[in-house]
Amino acid sequence: MPKVNNVIQQVSQLNTYEQEKVFDFLKTVLVSNGITNSIDEEIAENRFNKGKCCPFCNHDKISKYGKYHGKNGVKQRYKCQNPECKKNFNDFSKSPVSSSKKGLDKWLLYAQCMINGNTIRQCAEIVEINIATAFFWRHKIIDAIRKFIGYGSLEGVIELDETYFALSYKGNHSKSSNFTMPRESRKRGKEINTRGTSKEFACVLCGVDRLGNIYTGLICDGRPNYTDINRALSEVVEENSILCTDKHRSYIPFAAQHNFELHQIRGGRKTVDIYNIQRVNAFHSSLKRWIRKFNGVSTKFLTNYLFIKSKFIKSNKIQNF
Repeated sequence: MPKVNNVIQQVSQLNTYEQEKVFDFLKTVLVSNGITNSIDEEIAENRFNKGKCCPFCNHDKISKYGKYHGKNGVKQRYKCQNPECKKNFNDFSKSPVSSSKKGLDKWLLYAQCMINGNTIRQCAEIVEINIATAFFWRHKIIDAIRKFIGYGSLEGVIELDETYFALSYKGNHSKSSNFTMPRESRKRGKEINTRGTSKEFACVLCGVDRLGNIYTGLICDGRPNYTDINRALSEVVEENSILCTDKHRSYIPFAAQHNFELHQIRGGRKTVDIYNIQRVNAFHSSLKRWIRKFNGVSTKFLTNYLFIKSKFIKSNKIQNF
């Protein structure tokens, strides 16, 4: 059996390219054999840290249901004892890596690429996956983060306003059997015939408080009504908050329903005493400028981009997302 000192001596005599090959080999061995196994155990502990439950129906009666050969060894399978569910699951069910054909080591490397701010193409090259796979992995991870940490809350003096994006059905629908284009395709994304705000626009409601907390939500098509605003903000705005808005009438019954103090700024006026909507308007400009560099975002993915912008790119920490 070769000794460590002999191996080190031999490696030191290799050229840079050959040393990189050895490093890649060691990294693969260490990640696939050691780190991912320990992470598997940690995931199982975290999943059941408040007691065992089914990820599909949250029923607390589950039982072990044999084992299976996963990508990184033998894994435990479970079965829900709820008569209306009876589903099988494992430690990764209903997670971004569920049903993935790639190993956990590639997911970890991809997550690190996202943290580093690598582009889709850079992620695909580093992780050695297809560009389309890199795109869908990004949204799987963002979906999981968004569902885990939620939208947060706003308090104190809160500025609210809407901004609009043209509805986009961007994507490859050739393999879809249930998608029907609701209108004729446009040559350019901004070719909208209807004047003003219409159902051809997606409404994004934005909120900013004086503490720097930001909320963004895709709430409806066209102009919002009281129901849309109440559904979006009822669990986001804290009690005893003060709302600053434009003259949109739907904010009046919302503020009255929840006993919020309301200050509406007329068109053409920038401020009334200490109340204004300049911060939220500045955020609109920043948001539109950031979205523009993607050369068109499909409306079905817009929620994830809004979430990333509001939660992680407040100070442009991630430049290349």
